[in-house]
Amino acid sequence: MLIHFENVVPQPLHGVVNPKSEVWQTSLELQAHKSYQVYSPSGKGKSSFLHIIYGLRNDFSGNVKLNGKDTKSISVDEWAVIRQNQLSIVFQDLRLFLELTAWENLLVKASLYPEIKENELKEHADFLGVSHVLQKPAYTLSYGERQRIAIIRSLIQPFEILLLDEPFSHLDEGNIQKASELINQKVKAQNASILMTSLGYDYHLQFDEKKLLG
Repeated sequence: MLIHFENVVPQPLHGVVNPKSEVWQTSLELQAHKSYQVYSPSGKGKSSFLHIIYGLRNDFSGNVKLNGKDTKSISVDEWAVIRQNQLSIVFQDLRLFLELTAWENLLVKASLYPEIKENELKEHADFLGVSHVLQKPAYTLSYGERQRIAIIRSLIQPFEILLLDEPFSHLDEGNIQKASELINQKVKAQNASILMTSLGYDYHLQFDEKKLLG
């Protein structure tokens, strides 16, 4: 998937964009099959950047195109197909169903993809050290446990780009290494790309380019 930003500025950042930004108020092309890290301090629009690409925000000036099509002209049904087959995401706030168990959160997503086997999900949970919380309501999990469940959930579907919004903020080094290993494995298997926002750390992921957000 080819993504093009042209003079984009989210409404909350109008008038306060860092002139050194390599994303806002510039011409930016994110090419297919290349992975990117977009970094900045807090409050510079990292989540907004990914939400614009994912079609959750239209409150910006400028133009954003996915494969040549203006995102503001993409219909609700078209977005549903894109999110089901081309873009997967780990939100910074995770967006798990807190009243459901961790396992039910995974099954809700897996139900859309009949080829996904429950054993594979259990293997991922075991690898990331969250097997013991699968039957617990999500609201009882630590934030780090929730992050690992959200990462597994994001890897259930097919995707061309995996969007990661500061996905490791509550994980220790050992769990970051394991999560990164699983992500790298899945991305490579699908010949896909990573687009990650962060404070600047690589987290054991490989990027073709790094861009300063603001």
